[in-house]
Amino acid sequence: MDLSRHLKTAASTGRLLYGQRQTMDACAAGDARLVIVAANCPQAYLDGLAAKHPEVSIHRAMLVNRDLGVAVGKPFSVSTICVVDAGDSDLLGLEANL
Repeated sequence: MDLSRHLKTAASTGRLLYGQRQTMDACAAGDARLVIVAANCPQAYLDGLAAKHPEVSIHRAMLVNRDLGVAVGKPFSVSTICVVDAGDSDLLGLEANL
């Protein structure tokens, strides 16, 4: 699966949230369907997210935060992407891999 292509599709047709704080808020509200994290996202954050919200699938991308930001067309680094609505993409087909 080409993650960059699916992220661009989801960004234009669905609803994505960017950043650790927005991701935690969406998980707490029950809106998160999938969380995609950068390869260099802090392990302590991942452990806390998995412990507080075990119902949310977490996928670790093979992209660092700078490349993940570029993949979604943002001019800044993105360590965490929360998928609220995947739109026309197949992002929800990603397997959880922590």
